[in-house]
Formats: sequence, C-alpha cells, structure tokens
Amino acid sequence: MNQPLPFGSRSQGEIGRDDLAEVMRRVAHGDKQAFSTLYDVLAPLVFGIAVKVVRDRAQSEEVAQEVMIDLWRQAARYRPEAGSVTTWAATIAHRRAVDRVRSAQAAADREQSQAAREHSPAYDQVAEQVETRLDSEQVRRCLRGLTELQHQAVTLAYYRGLTYREVAEALRTPLPTIKTRMRDGLIRLRDCMGVTT
Repeated sequence: MNQPLPFGSRSQGEIGRDDLAEVMRRVAHGDKQAFSTLYDVLAPLVFGIAVKVVRDRAQSEEVAQEVMIDLWRQAARYRPEAGSVTTWAATIAHRRAVDRVRSAQAAADREQSQAAREHSPAYDQVAEQVETRLDSEQVRRCLRGLTELQHQAVTLAYYRGLTYREVAEALRTPLPTIKTRMRDGLIRLRDCMGVTT
C-alpha cells in the first residue's frame, strides 16, 4: 500500500531516487505540494545547468523557470524506466538552455545582417558630377580627333539616335562608306578613351 510522502518532514538531501519518482507521479496528478517539493529539490540543479550553458544570470533564471514549468506540464510523460527524475530534468534544462543560446545567436546574426544591409556607402554627388564632367570632356576631346565624316556620322548616330541608313541619307554618302567611317571612328574613340576590350 502506497503511503503519501510526508513532504514537510524530510529535507532536500533526504529525498531519494525512488521518492523523487513518487513525487513526480504525484505532480503528474496535479499535486501542488508535490510540485513544491520537486521545485525545492531540482531548481538549484536546473539553474546551475542553465548558468553553465547560457552564461547570463538573468537569462539563466528565465530558462530555469521555463524548465520548471515544463516539468509541471510534462510530469505525466516521465517514465522511471528511462532514467531518474534528476536526469530527465537535467536533460530538459540543458536542451532549453542550448535553445536559448542558439536563439540569442540567431537574433544577433539577424541584427548584424540587417545593419549591414541598411549601411550604404555615402554617395558623393560632387565627386560623381566631377567624374561625369571629366568623362564628357574626354569624349569631346576624342571626337575632335576624328575626321569630319567620322565626327558627323558618330554624332548623328549616338547623339541624335539615327540609324546607319538615316545617317547615310543625312550626309548624302553611300551606306557602306558610312558604316566604314563609323567603325573606324569608334575604334579611334575607343583607343583615345583608353577603353580595353
């Protein structure tokens, strides 16, 4: 015949493995006094594991509290043949602490990634305008180095958007001549600008 444990009559150190299994059985049936005893016995162990893994006292306290709530809610899942109550609680505590560390690391990684995406190099509008102006000046200088027909053909094609045929008609020059002059003119421009292919 099973007798109820006299919880108030024993200290933490006097509760044995079998007694703790009985306490857990009673917790599974919703016995708050049994849970109080379980809490007194296991909370220091659970907290110690959390501190070793998490390394932050406040976070460890939260983890320990969560583990103790899990023990209350999952008491019916405890199986004495699988191991002691202490081992079961320690396993839950370790897993919960590791989850907390991983969660904190993932959050830190997300914040760092977000900060990296939001950081954009400063745009220097003045430098951009100067560079554009220098490029334009270099193009004008190189265009002055072309023959008159090359200069006219390139200007009509690239600045006015005319096709080869339209350039030939505008300059009253045969189409093959325009194509040759434009090809030669573009090669000279490329060489003058220092563009490599």
